[in-house]
Amino acid sequence: MTEAKFPQARIVTERLLNPETVERLLNRIVTVEGVRRIILNGPRLPSTIPYGPARNVTNPHSMRGMIKVGDQDMELAVHVGTILLELESRDVIPLLKAACDTVFTEFTYRVQEGRYMKTEPSLTDYAKYGPDADKSIIGMTDPKSKTGPVILQGIK
Repeated sequence: MTEAKFPQARIVTERLLNPETVERLLNRIVTVEGVRRIILNGPRLPSTIPYGPARNVTNPHSMRGMIKVGDQDMELAVHVGTILLELESRDVIPLLKAACDTVFTEFTYRVQEGRYMKTEPSLTDYAKYGPDADKSIIGMTDPKSKTGPVILQGIK
C-alpha cells in the first residue's frame, strides 16, 4: 500500500444532509486555505429511475437539485452522508472543525483523520479517463456515472 502524500480527513454526520446544509457547509469549506480536493459521498440520486416499472421516468427526489458553491452552480447527484477531504497539511483540521461548528448546530458530527481517497489510478480511473488522466481527479470516479466529477475552480 502506498502512503498518501497529503493528509486526508472525513466529515461524518449522524444523518444524511439536505441540499441547503451541504451548500452552507461547502461554502464554508472552500474559504479554508489548504483544502485540495473534496468528495461528497452518499446514495446516488439518479435523474431518471434506472429500473423497475417506472424505468426512465424522471426521478422527483427532493434531495436532488442545484446548489451554489462560491459563484458556481453544481448539481447535487448524491444524498450527502460523508464528505472526504484532501488537505495540504494537518494544520487545516482545526479550521475545518470551526467551519463545521457554524453549520452543524442541531446534530453532531465528527472530523476523522485517515486515508479515504485513492492516491494511485485504479482500473476504473484508467477505463474512464485513459492513461493520461488528470492527477487531481484520481479516485473520484463513479463507475455508474455517465459524466465526470464536478470540478470547482477558482473559488476562495
